[in-house]
Amino acid sequence: MSSSWCSNISPLVTFLLWVLAFSSICSVYSLDSGNSHATNRAFKPEEELQKLKIIRERLKKINKPAVKTIQSPDGDLIDCVLSHHQPAFDHPRVRGQKPLEPPERPKGHNPKGMEKENFQLWSMSGESCPEETIPIRRTTEQDILRASSYRRYGRKLRRHVRRDSRSNGHEHAVGFVSGDKYYGAKASINVWAPKVANLNEFSLSQIWVISGQFGDDLNTIEAGWQVSPEMYGDFHPRFFTYWTSDSYQATGCYNLLCSGFVQTSNRIAIGAAISPTSSYKGGQFDISLLIWKDPKHGNWWLQFGSGVLVGYWPSYLFTRLRDSATMVQFGGEIVNTSPSGSHTPTQMGSGHFGREGFRRASYFRNLQVVDWDNILIPLSNLRVLADRPNCYDIKGGRNRVWGNYFYYGGPGRNVRCP
Repeated sequence: MSSSWCSNISPLVTFLLWVLAFSSICSVYSLDSGNSHATNRAFKPEEELQKLKIIRERLKKINKPAVKTIQSPDGDLIDCVLSHHQPAFDHPRVRGQKPLEPPERPKGHNPKGMEKENFQLWSMSGESCPEETIPIRRTTEQDILRASSYRRYGRKLRRHVRRDSRSNGHEHAVGFVSGDKYYGAKASINVWAPKVANLNEFSLSQIWVISGQFGDDLNTIEAGWQVSPEMYGDFHPRFFTYWTSDSYQATGCYNLLCSGFVQTSNRIAIGAAISPTSSYKGGQFDISLLIWKDPKHGNWWLQFGSGVLVGYWPSYLFTRLRDSATMVQFGGEIVNTSPSGSHTPTQMGSGHFGREGFRRASYFRNLQVVDWDNILIPLSNLRVLADRPNCYDIKGGRNRVWGNYFYYGGPGRNVRCP
């Protein structure tokens, strides 16, 4: 159960305080006594205690009381929380309410995938959450302390997401459509475990549903898989969601780390590790994701596989996406921190270039969008673009079995990407 952490400071944090105090005092004593700034560098316990208070208050908001807790093989704790107690219902617009009933699915939805519903480590042993509850990965003090900013834990750093820019070290290999109104998107994505070089980098593969300008009013809905050691403390690929309504400034978050996404499934834990994964020249494992706007209520729903409804993003979260999306984007993204002045060796997808093809490269297949009449249709104007094709490339195509598809990814640093 998730109660003990909020009553006492953990041994990890206590140890951290002593280490910080000792190192700060030593650094002050080593300074020239005539340096007027020396005293300003001294350790301030009141500041650290205030930081701890903020972290503990945040944990209280995120970690709700559980009716059951499941230990995952990877070390995660999965709390089964009553569905109407999840963080989404802290929002004043829906406080005291319960999740909505499922909407009408888009017409033409006929998934043909390799995915299975039991695709996460925590549920491999047959464990599950009871009806009327949802599984939530428990957030720990260590999770927040790993973040580059404990105040912005669970949020992306503000950045431009133009496909032709590499601002803040973000690099992409994507397929995209624009120039129309879109009411959803669907694709099957194979899952890998790319190597991520350091704590401040990540590698992900996802669908973006986008509206607004690439500035302060950008609205996005995002879902896919990611490897993020900063977020999760390991290198497992994990199922994730994200949203923002102001270009990653003050709104939005990953998974269920703020009042936003409303989860309805008791079988899928957002943020939990995916298993199995694809292997080079071996078996391929993919997941099918569908995001679409409910024509009746205007909420944006997320479906996994052949019909498991994960949950929805309420329409009130958004400004631009209350109407429709103006762009849909599929593909990979990494963060390049340029360690030692060189390009990062963080991999995208399988870590192999898209031109290597099936069983070697990552892919998106059966790409579709939802039109104004709630019908899934194939793409007629898919364009592909890689920010740095010598580091990560992309190769598109179309056939009768996979419809619109592309292979993408790469190793990062190599002789042509120094």
